[in-house]
Amino acid sequence: MGAPSEHASLAEQVEELLGTDGPLPILAAGDPVLRRAAEPFDGQLEPALLARFVEALRVTMHAAPGVGLAAPQVGVGLRIAVIEDPAPVPDEVRVARGRVPQPFRVLVNPRYEPVGAGRAAFYEGCLSVPGWPARIVQHETDHLDGTLYLDRAELRSLASGEAVAERWAQPTPERAAAALGFDLP
Repeated sequence: MGAPSEHASLAEQVEELLGTDGPLPILAAGDPVLRRAAEPFDGQLEPALLARFVEALRVTMHAAPGVGLAAPQVGVGLRIAVIEDPAPVPDEVRVARGRVPQPFRVLVNPRYEPVGAGRAAFYEGCLSVPGWPARIVQHETDHLDGTLYLDRAELRSLASGEAVAERWAQPTPERAAAALGFDLP
Protein backbone atom coordinates (compact mmCIF):
# COMPACT_ATOMS: atom_id res chain seq x y z
CA MET A 1 0.00 0.00 0.00
CA GLY A 2 1.47 3.37 -0.98
CA ALA A 3 0.61 6.87 0.14
CA PRO A 4 -3.06 7.81 0.33
CA SER A 5 -4.54 9.33 -2.82
CA GLU A 6 -2.90 12.65 -3.69
CA HIS A 7 -6.21 14.27 -4.66
CA ALA A 8 -7.98 13.47 -1.37
CA SER A 9 -8.11 16.04 1.41
CA LEU A 10 -5.74 15.48 4.31
CA ALA A 11 -8.66 14.44 6.54
CA GLU A 12 -9.78 11.92 3.91
CA GLN A 13 -6.22 10.62 3.58
CA VAL A 14 -5.97 10.11 7.32
CA GLU A 15 -9.40 8.41 7.48
CA GLU A 16 -8.28 6.10 4.65
CA LEU A 17 -5.06 5.23 6.50
CA LEU A 18 -6.90 4.58 9.75
CA GLY A 19 -9.30 2.24 7.96
CA THR A 20 -6.84 -0.62 8.35
CA ASP A 21 -5.97 -2.49 11.54
CA GLY A 22 -2.51 -2.46 13.05
CA PRO A 23 0.49 -0.28 12.31
CA LEU A 24 0.40 2.08 9.35
CA PRO A 25 2.61 1.32 6.33
CA ILE A 26 5.87 3.29 6.44
CA LEU A 27 6.99 4.79 3.13
CA ALA A 28 10.51 4.05 1.93
CA ALA A 29 13.06 6.49 0.54
CA GLY A 30 12.20 7.31 -3.05
CA ASP A 31 8.55 8.17 -2.33
CA PRO A 32 7.99 11.83 -3.34
CA VAL A 33 6.04 12.71 -0.18
CA LEU A 34 9.27 12.21 1.80
CA ARG A 35 10.95 14.91 -0.29
CA ARG A 36 8.31 17.64 0.07
CA ALA A 37 7.97 20.12 2.92
CA ALA A 38 4.92 19.22 4.99
CA GLU A 39 2.04 21.65 5.39
CA PRO A 40 1.79 23.38 8.79
CA PHE A 41 -0.95 21.92 10.97
CA ASP A 42 -3.75 24.45 11.25
CA GLY A 43 -6.78 22.39 12.21
CA GLN A 44 -6.99 20.28 9.02
CA LEU A 45 -7.97 17.32 11.22
CA GLU A 46 -10.77 17.63 13.74
CA PRO A 47 -9.64 16.90 17.33
CA ALA A 48 -11.01 13.32 17.43
CA LEU A 49 -9.40 12.42 14.09
CA LEU A 50 -6.14 14.06 15.15
CA ALA A 51 -6.12 12.01 18.37
CA ARG A 52 -6.72 8.78 16.42
CA PHE A 53 -3.96 9.68 13.94
CA VAL A 54 -1.47 10.49 16.71
CA GLU A 55 -2.23 7.16 18.40
CA ALA A 56 -1.74 5.36 15.06
CA LEU A 57 1.63 7.11 14.65
CA ARG A 58 2.60 5.97 18.16
CA VAL A 59 1.55 2.36 17.51
CA THR A 60 3.42 2.37 14.19
CA MET A 61 6.57 3.85 15.75
CA HIS A 62 6.59 1.21 18.51
CA ALA A 63 5.89 -1.65 16.09
CA ALA A 64 8.71 -0.65 13.71
CA PRO A 65 10.46 -0.39 16.29
CA GLY A 66 11.61 3.20 16.30
CA VAL A 67 11.96 6.25 18.56
CA GLY A 68 10.30 8.78 16.25
CA LEU A 69 7.91 8.93 13.32
CA ALA A 70 6.78 11.89 11.21
CA ALA A 71 3.43 12.10 9.42
CA PRO A 72 5.06 12.24 5.95
CA GLN A 73 6.59 8.81 6.64
CA VAL A 74 3.06 7.38 6.47
CA GLY A 75 2.10 9.56 3.49
CA VAL A 76 0.44 12.47 5.32
CA GLY A 77 2.01 15.83 4.47
CA LEU A 78 1.35 17.55 7.82
CA ARG A 79 3.95 18.95 10.26
CA ILE A 80 3.18 16.40 12.96
CA ALA A 81 5.58 13.87 14.46
CA VAL A 82 5.77 11.66 17.53
CA ILE A 83 8.84 10.75 19.56
CA GLU A 84 9.55 8.45 22.51
CA ASP A 85 12.85 6.96 23.57
CA PRO A 86 13.23 4.84 26.71
CA ALA A 87 17.03 4.91 26.04
CA PRO A 88 17.61 1.36 27.33
CA VAL A 89 21.35 1.48 26.70
CA PRO A 90 24.37 0.94 28.96
CA ASP A 91 25.49 4.01 30.93
CA GLU A 92 28.76 4.21 28.96
CA VAL A 93 26.81 4.50 25.69
CA ARG A 94 24.22 6.88 27.15
CA VAL A 95 26.90 9.27 28.45
CA ALA A 96 29.13 9.11 25.33
CA ARG A 97 26.20 9.80 23.01
CA GLY A 98 24.32 12.22 25.23
CA ARG A 99 21.31 9.95 24.99
CA VAL A 100 18.67 10.53 27.63
CA PRO A 101 15.21 9.00 27.93
CA GLN A 102 12.50 10.96 26.15
CA PRO A 103 8.86 10.62 27.22
CA PHE A 104 6.18 10.29 24.57
CA ARG A 105 5.69 13.65 22.87
CA VAL A 106 3.66 14.91 19.96
CA LEU A 107 5.46 17.56 17.89
CA VAL A 108 3.12 19.92 16.04
CA ASN A 109 4.72 22.49 13.72
CA PRO A 110 8.12 22.01 15.40
CA ARG A 111 11.02 24.36 14.73
CA TYR A 112 14.44 24.56 16.25
CA GLU A 113 17.48 26.79 16.05
CA PRO A 114 21.10 25.71 16.48
CA VAL A 115 22.49 26.33 19.95
CA GLY A 116 26.01 26.59 18.59
CA ALA A 117 28.19 25.55 15.71
CA GLY A 118 29.06 22.13 17.14
CA ARG A 119 28.17 18.96 15.30
CA ALA A 120 27.62 15.44 16.58
CA ALA A 121 28.84 12.28 14.89
CA PHE A 122 26.89 9.15 15.73
CA TYR A 123 25.25 6.29 13.93
CA GLU A 124 22.03 7.51 12.34
CA GLY A 125 19.02 5.70 11.00
CA CYS A 126 15.49 6.02 9.70
CA LEU A 127 12.34 3.91 9.47
CA SER A 128 11.98 5.07 5.85
CA VAL A 129 15.53 3.96 5.08
CA PRO A 130 15.38 0.42 6.49
CA GLY A 131 18.34 -0.95 8.40
CA TRP A 132 19.42 2.21 10.21
CA PRO A 133 18.47 4.16 14.52
CA ALA A 134 18.57 8.41 14.86
CA ARG A 135 18.96 11.83 16.67
CA ILE A 136 15.27 12.21 17.27
CA VAL A 137 13.90 15.76 17.20
CA GLN A 138 16.18 17.05 14.45
CA HIS A 139 15.59 13.89 12.47
CA GLU A 140 11.78 14.08 12.68
CA THR A 141 11.75 17.84 12.01
CA ASP A 142 13.93 17.21 8.96
CA HIS A 143 11.28 14.78 7.69
CA LEU A 144 8.72 17.55 7.95
CA ASP A 145 10.97 19.68 5.74
CA GLY A 146 11.43 16.97 3.09
CA THR A 147 14.97 16.13 4.26
CA LEU A 148 16.26 12.60 4.89
CA TYR A 149 19.20 11.99 7.22
CA LEU A 150 21.10 10.71 4.20
CA ASP A 151 21.22 14.33 3.00
CA ARG A 152 23.34 15.19 6.07
CA ALA A 153 25.32 11.94 6.31
CA GLU A 154 29.01 11.41 5.72
CA LEU A 155 28.61 9.17 2.68
CA ARG A 156 31.66 7.07 3.60
CA SER A 157 29.85 6.11 6.81
CA LEU A 158 27.00 4.30 5.07
CA ALA A 159 27.19 0.61 5.93
CA SER A 160 25.28 -2.66 5.76
CA GLY A 161 23.59 -4.08 8.85
CA GLU A 162 26.47 -6.50 9.36
CA ALA A 163 29.09 -3.74 9.09
CA VAL A 164 27.09 -1.58 11.49
CA ALA A 165 27.07 -4.37 14.08
CA GLU A 166 30.81 -4.83 13.64
CA ARG A 167 31.98 -1.21 13.59
CA TRP A 168 29.29 1.00 15.12
CA ALA A 169 28.48 -0.93 18.32
CA GLN A 170 31.03 1.07 20.36
CA PRO A 171 29.82 4.05 22.43
CA THR A 172 31.60 6.53 20.15
CA PRO A 173 32.18 6.46 16.37
CA GLU A 174 36.00 6.75 16.31
CA ARG A 175 36.60 3.11 15.34
CA ALA A 176 34.07 3.20 12.52
CA ALA A 177 35.39 6.54 11.20
CA ALA A 178 38.97 5.27 11.18
CA ALA A 179 38.03 1.99 9.50
CA LEU A 180 35.90 3.70 6.85
CA GLY A 181 38.32 6.59 6.25
CA PHE A 182 36.44 9.73 7.22
CA ASP A 183 37.03 12.54 9.72
CA LEU A 184 34.69 13.23 12.60
CA PRO A 185 33.43 16.79 13.24
